[in-house]
Amino acid sequence: MRLKEEQIHGLAEKVYNDLAAEGVITTRGEVGKVVAGIARTITQNFAAEQQLERDAEKLLDETMAAMGSGAAEIDRRRMLKMVKDKLAKERHIIL
Repeated sequence: MRLKEEQIHGLAEKVYNDLAAEGVITTRGEVGKVVAGIARTITQNFAAEQQLERDAEKLLDETMAAMGSGAAEIDRRRMLKMVKDKLAKERHIIL
């Protein structure tokens, strides 16, 4: 998923406001710094997910190349999802 910086910042503000309204968090410092930290975490999560996607594609391509003609019978989308799920579990990434 690709979001613009403004969208990520808006999402971070929403997360902060919802958590603060529920009393889940209280701020010791500047709210702006907390929101910036949340936005940075969201951005890092998206980057990790994009890297996971690239790694899954590469691993699937290598596996299918190793299988040769037997790979023709494999549903690529289904297999890619299985590979992504496995990598996500290993890397502790929630999709």
